[in-house]
Formats: sequence, structure tokens, C-alpha cells
Amino acid sequence: MLDKNDQVVARLTKLDKFHEMGIEPYPHHFKRTHHSDSLKENKEALLKSEEKVTFAGRVVRFNRKGKMCFMHLKDRFGRLQVVCAANLLEDNYEVVKLIDLGDFIGVEGTMMETQSGEYSVKAAHVTMLSKAVRPLPVPKEVIDENGNKTVFHEFKDVDTRYRQRYTDMALNDDVRDVFIKRSKIMQSIREYLIEKGFIEVETPTLQPIYGGANARPFTTHHNAADMTLYLRVAPELYLKRCIVGGMEKVFEFSKNFRNEGMDRTHSPEFTGLEFYEAYADYNDMMVHFENIYERACIAANGTTKVEYQGKEIDFKAPWPRLTMAEAIEKYSGLKIASLSDDDMKNELSKRGVKLDGIWSRGRAILELFECTVEEHLIQPTIIKDMPKESTPLCKTHRSEAGLIEQFEPYANGWELGNAYTELNDPLRQRELLEEQVARGRGGEDETHPMDENFLHAIESGLPPTGGVGFGIDRMIMLLTNQQTIRDVQLFPLMKPE
Repeated sequence: MLDKNDQVVARLTKLDKFHEMGIEPYPHHFKRTHHSDSLKENKEALLKSEEKVTFAGRVVRFNRKGKMCFMHLKDRFGRLQVVCAANLLEDNYEVVKLIDLGDFIGVEGTMMETQSGEYSVKAAHVTMLSKAVRPLPVPKEVIDENGNKTVFHEFKDVDTRYRQRYTDMALNDDVRDVFIKRSKIMQSIREYLIEKGFIEVETPTLQPIYGGANARPFTTHHNAADMTLYLRVAPELYLKRCIVGGMEKVFEFSKNFRNEGMDRTHSPEFTGLEFYEAYADYNDMMVHFENIYERACIAANGTTKVEYQGKEIDFKAPWPRLTMAEAIEKYSGLKIASLSDDDMKNELSKRGVKLDGIWSRGRAILELFECTVEEHLIQPTIIKDMPKESTPLCKTHRSEAGLIEQFEPYANGWELGNAYTELNDPLRQRELLEEQVARGRGGEDETHPMDENFLHAIESGLPPTGGVGFGIDRMIMLLTNQQTIRDVQLFPLMKPE
């Protein structure tokens, strides 16, 4: 039910007046000839020709005095002043009297410059396009006798901004710009992959078995089929089926869901990108990854450099490469090869880390890397050659025992993605998935389930393949200088008020 405060009541009264005048305040259509940017770009020609133009937008400034009204309309490209004079509008000036901040209106007229030199539309006709019955917040500035400025009713409360993103974007241009940049970034990625011969595909969101990432799934139930289903945690196992089917190069932007915590860089629903290439390995994927980031940064900012929370980060390819062991030695001084298991346990204990489930040296190395290295990786860096315990979906290293051909790119101390030379030995794959199931029984929270359907696919023949997966939201955060993942998601999940 609409809460009727004084401002709402006043607007509803004006709505009634429109109906009394026989004017539809919510028409079906309005034909624009120009946006604000094209009006500005063609200023000289339009002033000279006095060509009729039509322009529309939301009223963000409104100042009516008697038979003159000055207002600013805002569209997606910016704002522009409209001048309404009663002698030019005649009976149509009654519409102007019923306009409020936040309304959408359309105007027809010619271009002019006011006495103060402001380029404006001189309105000959005004059309109400959408009467806003709920007012937008209007910041009010108060300056005291000492010249100190205080702003009241400013729309800055974070929780309210996320819940009312439509208001957030209507009032804050910088917020809307983030999502425009997001679109440009995703388009640049898509263009790069298509240029390289990749095919965009779509795989299931509802899955009978989740897989492709170490994560807790959301569980649901399909009533008609009487079966348990899971929301996708990653599209990996389905995309590999596409490679088995001979598509050779595939990619997907996917909505992924993980039933885990929410913090500054994690959301239970997020957008991911994964791509797979037959006859390639993780070295090829490194080149693709750094090229994609470089191109995306240029699409958003016009340069390979970005300022993130006071740090300048340069995504120019190629990026430095370190093995995980080299990175640990560089930033902690510890030589992994010379540490015994007891030494490793002591080093973890010193740092307050305790492994759950069954002890393994590989998992200890992964934990040691996380607590000694990650925070130092501010400039883009590729960390490669992980312990085999990192994932069951990757091929063993061709020259280093106990390692796999996996890499993770880092920047700003964040893991940006994950990539492998994909495991295509079906017998070894079965062994590793069975090991994951045993580790899950041993107490680990996040392990891969057994997926017989996937195994059947790669038993049919998976060629040598390289694959990459990464989170789009975290990429957008970095490239647009946003502090939290919710700042780059249009409508983030919120707890009930």
C-alpha cells in the first residue's frame, strides 16, 4: 500500500488534475529526435537552423516563477536545461504547473542560449510521460555563518542505496557509470574471445549434481520430477562436455550460486566467465587471461592502468610468473622443498592456521601460500604449479612430481581466477573424484561430488584442453575502483529489513 505522506498526497492531487484536464499522465510512447549528448554535439548547427527537436528525461531541477519555468532534464547521457514560457506554450503551460522533481517529461522546441549563456531547449510543447507519485530524496545544503556547508537528506546510506538501486542510479551519476563500464568490460571480453574463434554457449543452471568448484551448493527440489537439484556453482563440467562434442573452443558468462558467506569480495550469487580450448594448455590460458584483463581495463578506463583505493595497478600484458614455491620463498623466506611435514605444521601453527580433515602436505602448502604471499601480490602476477591437492580436475605437472599444471592470477592481493591444463585421463579422473568423496567423508567442508555423467563424457574422449574460470564481479570492482562486490551488482542480495 502506498504510504501517503504530505508530498505523496500533493502529487496524487496533481495526478487527479491531469485526469480532469483529459490528459493521460502515463502515455504509451514518445518519439525523441535527440539525446542530450547529440544536442550538445550539434549545438552550432541547431542554433543556426532552428530545427525542431524533441527531447525527454527525468526532471532533476525545477524552478518556476510566474509565467517562466527553468528545469533540467536528465537522460542516460547527461542533463540539459529546458526553458518554458507561458506565452510560447499557451494552454500547455498548465502541464508545467503540475510538474514535480522526479517526473519524466518530453519537450518539443528549438535550441537557444539564455541571457546567462546556457544552452537550452526553448519548449513549444511539454508532454507528461510519467508522473512520479513518490518523490526522490532531494539533498539540501545549509551554509552557516562561518561558511561551513552541511548537506541534509543526502542519499548516501549504503543499505538503502543497495535496496533502492533505481534511486541510487537516478541521483548518483557515478553509480550509473559503474554499470555502463561493466557493460563495456563484458562486451570487450566477448569480442576478444570471438576474435580468437571461441563459440558462446549456455549450460544448465539447475543441475542434478553440482561440480566444477570447491563450494557448498544451494539445494532445491523439483516437484514434478521428485528430484533434488542444485543451483550451478560453476559451468566447468558442462563446458568440457562441449569440448568432447567437438566444439573445440567454447565460453560462457554464467550466473553461479554458492551457499557460503557474504563479505566485501564474495556474494552467494555472482557472474563468472569460463572458457575452454582444445589442443591448448595452461601456458596458452595465461596469455588469454592477461590479454583479456588488459583489454577490459582499456575498455573501462582508456588505459591499462587503474587507481584502486590509492594504489596504481597496471594490467599491461605480459604479467610476471612465479611458481607457488617461488612465491612462498620470495615473501616468507621459507624453502618448501627443505621443510619437513612437522616444520610445515609448526609454520602454520605460528600463523594460527589449523587444517580441517585429513592432513596432507599439499593442502598445507596452499594454506601457507594464502597466509604469507597473497597480500603482497598487488601488481598483476600469475602464480602457477600448485600441489595436486588443489583440485581433482587438472593434469599432473609434466616435469614436477606432486604438482599440477594450474595457475591463479593475482592483483591487489586478490585471486582473480583459476586455470588448468585440464585432466583428460578418465581413469585418473575417476580416482581423483573418488579421493574427493573420501576427503569429504573425512571432514572437509568443500569437496567435489562424484559425477558419473561427466566421467562418461570424458571416457568418450576429451582432447588435450586448457581452461580458465574467473569472477566478473571482482574484475569490475578492480577496474572501476569499487570497494565491495555489492557496488558492482545492480541488485545485490539483501537480508530482510
